[in-house]
Amino acid sequence: MKKLLVLSICAALSASAFADVNYSLSIEQPQHHLGDVRVQFPKSAQAHLDIKLPSWRTGRYEILNLANGVRYFNPTDKEGNPLKWEKIDHSTWRVHIDTPTEISVGYQVYANELGKRARHIDDSHAFIDASGFFMFSESFRQEPVTVNLDVPKQWRSVSGMDNLDSTHSFKAANYDVLVDSPIETGINQLHSFNVDGREYELVIWGEGNYDVELMLRDLKNLVTTGNVIWDSYPYERYVFMVHATSGAGGATEHLNSTIIQRPRDRFGSREDYLGFISTAAHEFIHTWNVKAYRPNGLVPYDYTNMNYSRLLWIAEGSTSYFEDHLLVRSGIETTDEFFKGLTKTINRHLQTPGREVQSASETSFDKWINQGGDHGRNYSTNIYSEGSLLSMVLDIDLLEKTAGKVSYRDVHKALYNNHKLPAGFDEKDVLSILQNLTGLDYSDWWEGHVDSPANIDFDELLNKVGLIFERPKGAEAIASIDAVAKNTGQLLTLTHVQRGGSAWKAGLTTNDKIVAINKLHVNKDLKSSLETFKPGDKVVIDFIRRDALQSLTLVLTEKFDKPKKVTANLQASEKQKALFKAWMGVEHPNDTK
Repeated sequence: MKKLLVLSICAALSASAFADVNYSLSIEQPQHHLGDVRVQFPKSAQAHLDIKLPSWRTGRYEILNLANGVRYFNPTDKEGNPLKWEKIDHSTWRVHIDTPTEISVGYQVYANELGKRARHIDDSHAFIDASGFFMFSESFRQEPVTVNLDVPKQWRSVSGMDNLDSTHSFKAANYDVLVDSPIETGINQLHSFNVDGREYELVIWGEGNYDVELMLRDLKNLVTTGNVIWDSYPYERYVFMVHATSGAGGATEHLNSTIIQRPRDRFGSREDYLGFISTAAHEFIHTWNVKAYRPNGLVPYDYTNMNYSRLLWIAEGSTSYFEDHLLVRSGIETTDEFFKGLTKTINRHLQTPGREVQSASETSFDKWINQGGDHGRNYSTNIYSEGSLLSMVLDIDLLEKTAGKVSYRDVHKALYNNHKLPAGFDEKDVLSILQNLTGLDYSDWWEGHVDSPANIDFDELLNKVGLIFERPKGAEAIASIDAVAKNTGQLLTLTHVQRGGSAWKAGLTTNDKIVAINKLHVNKDLKSSLETFKPGDKVVIDFIRRDALQSLTLVLTEKFDKPKKVTANLQASEKQKALFKAWMGVEHPNDTK
């Protein structure tokens, strides 16, 4: 009898273990941004089932308060009888169960946050990231899932997930795959192509000044470059989702796809198009870096809490760094265009006083709480630009010390080969990889560049690969107060006051409204108002703070009307040219061979 009881329990557990979680989303009021969700959970014998909606979505390290759009929560048992429930925190609903039963939960979602790329519904489409729509239970997180959409007839649904039995039905191995496989459904363009036996789709929602043929040509070239860094591809099918919007912008990587948003008129010019294709490259690289391997603090994802890591500069910054490597090697971007982008990144770094305060490891850990604005710029860095520049420093250092034989690409190849999910990696793993590749101990380098605010000598660094960081000819010295102001109509309002600069030392701060300089009204911009002065001049600034007119004196500092630029060294040596080719994969611009 005891043996039969054990077998019965095992059979019940086995049946539960392989039961699907079924999701359905019905969109009958798209113009009001509303969708009705129903989730069917397998039979549970627990006293209660905690059902949650994520508090953030992957790829955006910020608590988003996604549960605030949920209404009409209604759980029932297998027979449709209502179940008692209570909400126990901001995104958890506890359903009480008297007897073992399957549970069905219905609720409404308000989805009108396009730019957050988690939930959006309107009369032309819906963008469905499971984080913003579909609740889960930790008890069934690893169970297979299905998704069925009931949407307007003229809509088309596309996802990186496999279709179930119709164009509006999908299946995934578990909730983690579902939450990393968004669905774009609506009135859209769909283009398919095949490269090296892998399937790709480009789905575009919204009208814009984009060139579809150009996008397809460059995406086909881009997706061939994975082997520049890694040994294999982690997918067989990949979807590029593009939103041409009325203002929202940004992008997010996913397991088998990406979503890229740009204002509808920001595709046409070469500069705007490079912004698009660079973003596509960034998200494509994430398919390996973050989606195939990522730091320990993000493994596994905790969807309802902050996920801390001191290595987000690798997850995001190194991804930004590799963008240009793939674009240049594939011929999509010229070396001159690469130099222009690198110039912007370096100058942005040099104009960020926070680089002297916060290290890359600190800004990684604090990504969840780091604020932007004036204080952020003065006292913080960001994981993207800081991580990109540190990746470049490490890459060139590796190439120089190994005569071009080892690069930072080899580090990421090793992370992919040795630390694939569900494993993660930490600082010791990266240092071990560096030592295995070079025979050198990089602990001191790490302490000086990652765990401490990095002090990068760009002249010395770029010289190693035959480049120069210099001010353009004809650049002129101009007077400055070391602050940025925005014209708000009648007055200029300070939006950034550089820590340690002349305005800072004199006592000006953000939101001060500049009225006059030496009693002459300032009515256009700071630059034109300072044209008659020289660096070193002492001036009186009249400004408004708390609706009261005040005055102070400051000494103007020296700035230049043109920033320093990255260019090719016309006198580069053969060694420098060889290191440049090992670095970027193409000939040095001034190589005459």
